Amino acid sequence: MKNKEVAEIFNKVAALLEIKGDNPYRIRAYQKAAQTIEALTTDVEELAKQGKLEKLPGIGPDLAGKIKEILKTGTLSLYEELKKEIPLVLLDFLEIPSLGPKKVKVLYEKLGITNIEELEKACKEHKIAKLPGFGWKTEENILKGIVLFREKRGRRPLGEVLPLAEEIMEILKRESPVENIAVAGSIRRKKETVKDIDVLITSIQPEKVMKKVTELFLVEEVIAFGETKTSVRLKTGIQMDIRVVEPDSWGAALAYFTGSKAHNIRVRELALEKGLKINEYGVFRGEEKIAGKTEEEVYASVGLPFIPPEIREDWGEIEAALQGKLPKLVEYNEILGDAHVHSKYSDGTASLEEIITKAEKLGLSWVAICDHSQGLKVAGGVPVEDLFKKKKHIEELNKRSSKVKLIFGAEVDILSDGTLDYPDEILAEIDFVIAAIHTGFQQTEEQITNRIISALKHPLVHAIAHPTGRVIGEREPYAINMPKILEVAAQYGKALEINAYYKRLDLNDVNTRAAKEKSIPLIIGTDAHFIDQIEYLPLGTAVARRGWCEKKDILNTLTYEEFMSWLKKVRNQF
Repeated sequence: MKNKEVAEIFNKVAALLEIKGDNPYRIRAYQKAAQTIEALTTDVEELAKQGKLEKLPGIGPDLAGKIKEILKTGTLSLYEELKKEIPLVLLDFLEIPSLGPKKVKVLYEKLGITNIEELEKACKEHKIAKLPGFGWKTEENILKGIVLFREKRGRRPLGEVLPLAEEIMEILKRESPVENIAVAGSIRRKKETVKDIDVLITSIQPEKVMKKVTELFLVEEVIAFGETKTSVRLKTGIQMDIRVVEPDSWGAALAYFTGSKAHNIRVRELALEKGLKINEYGVFRGEEKIAGKTEEEVYASVGLPFIPPEIREDWGEIEAALQGKLPKLVEYNEILGDAHVHSKYSDGTASLEEIITKAEKLGLSWVAICDHSQGLKVAGGVPVEDLFKKKKHIEELNKRSSKVKLIFGAEVDILSDGTLDYPDEILAEIDFVIAAIHTGFQQTEEQITNRIISALKHPLVHAIAHPTGRVIGEREPYAINMPKILEVAAQYGKALEINAYYKRLDLNDVNTRAAKEKSIPLIIGTDAHFIDQIEYLPLGTAVARRGWCEKKDILNTLTYEEFMSWLKKVRNQF
């Protein structure tokens, strides 16, 4: 699919127009179009062929024409013109927290800064703080942002890379003679960020498979070519290594290349204790190969049950396995609902009817519609009068729909003083209240912690959304005392969200496990603003699995009736 390429050009056009100081409405149109295309799970090229581009949210005749131009030429004339006016490297600056287009323009015009190294040097020499509209705090935040930027360049969010890996594997299954194929490495372990793509295959015609790999439209450059290993750089900039292994080494290779390194070392130590040797080719006793065809037999050879990839981090899984205490991790198909979806009632792009249709296609039985509360104007916060229109709309749809039920919810802002954005008499009418912080990120740890604790103690609140506020590679978590928050959540029986949006994954795996160990209910929500973002739900389940969660730990495994009962129980305890 060329969705990402089209979205990337639109995003760059929007950013260059911002730096140039163009019309804000024009800029927003490109940004919205990029978001729409990036969120698609269908191929934008197919939609263009079918003449359906203008049916997409925010895509009119002009933007549809520009999408067709990109699909035909690989670029956009407007984009090429803008690149002549403004150095493209300035777009990197926009990925640094604290730097918006206006500030980037000032840096370029006043100090002539055109790369990250010059920016870092200017900060360290305190030239930035003296510029109008900047100051010492901005300078300090820019330096922190440069560190984040460099980390991001090294690794990519799982939600960006996993679909790419899956698309490539589907093409190879369909168009080349592969027998087994699987992704390995940190993607298979579902780490929140990944460095590259590792794919393993078995094939009796490996040369044909490798040739097909080099011909993929997604490939930018062939780094190395061979019948057992080929490395390519994809157009997104990420490296992909494809390895062909023998069928009787499939399990050993899959375990070896999945990792983690620390986990593999522990397994090899157990092998040595038994006089065995383990590598990517198999398990050996002297020269005799005794296992390697499946991962199960590799683990069994050292006295271990199969250990799920998501928990192979040497975080206690070896000890738990030896003691017969491995958790039975929640399964992806046990998730029955999405607990956090936005609709057209706030800043979502889908109607309630469209959400029901999408949920049914995904096999879900319920969705909580949690639009923003009234004070968050920038996100189309729902005023009280519209809130009750939404409630009535949901009730009407629930009478008609037997397969998917909607839950009347709200993502309610926790204000700077810890109070909530709707009065109690309104909150009492909302079936599911998930409270969240969207402003005041610069407050002290004590202030932000107390805001969340205040919400947790509120008798009408059920859960806290994206508890640390982080955005992977873009914004660090705000300062909070997580142990204290976990303590209060456990005390009051309130849930914490695992936000499944690929740039959030918040709670992360470490905090998820800490919450599980305190028996805190966990709830997964995609925070979907575009209909296809509901498909991020498995990313949240992956975090839950990495946090050692079982079915009983995750509220999304409840049926609609069971979840509604839990919501009432939380309030009845007060």
